[in-house]
Amino acid sequence: MKDNLNNMAGLDIYLSNIANEKDAQKTSEIQSINYKTMPLMSWDIYMENYHKMLQGAKKNVELKQVTNLAKKYNWQNDLNLVFSEHDYEAVIITDVNQNIIWVNEGFSTMTGYSQKFALNKTPNFLQGEQTSQETKNRIRQKIKQNKPFKEIIINHKKDKTPYTCEVNIIPLYNNETTHFIAFEKQVV
Repeated sequence: MKDNLNNMAGLDIYLSNIANEKDAQKTSEIQSINYKTMPLMSWDIYMENYHKMLQGAKKNVELKQVTNLAKKYNWQNDLNLVFSEHDYEAVIITDVNQNIIWVNEGFSTMTGYSQKFALNKTPNFLQGEQTSQETKNRIRQKIKQNKPFKEIIINHKKDKTPYTCEVNIIPLYNNETTHFIAFEKQVV
């Protein structure tokens, strides 16, 4: 029995050596063939186009939702232009007291907080120990100036992970400013 096991072990080693020699020979033959590899272009193009279409559809839905709010509050801003000028992941609309009245789905994806949780809160709940007091003061001052601006701030996700966020804030107005819209995206 023991001899049979030794013979089988020897056979395994012998066969694996033959396999390795044959693999090496095949690899050598394959390497000697001069050919060019081509990427799977059609799949790449399809997926890139599909992703763009999906993002465009989401942005159209968000624009429509914000346009409905604009009708309700009689905002005079050109929202098509505002949306086309900003690259964003999250959109937040606050009243003049900074209470959130609407966020998009991207807000939840970016921060981990649900849309429902964010409503009627100020964006301060996103700030944490790494958020600069100096940056918060600058944002407050710029909001008081009632003009569009861009700022970089460190916010914190629901799990307390800090992230650097570019915020573009634009006053929404009828006869006077009634709300603010913030387009946000994570930056490195």
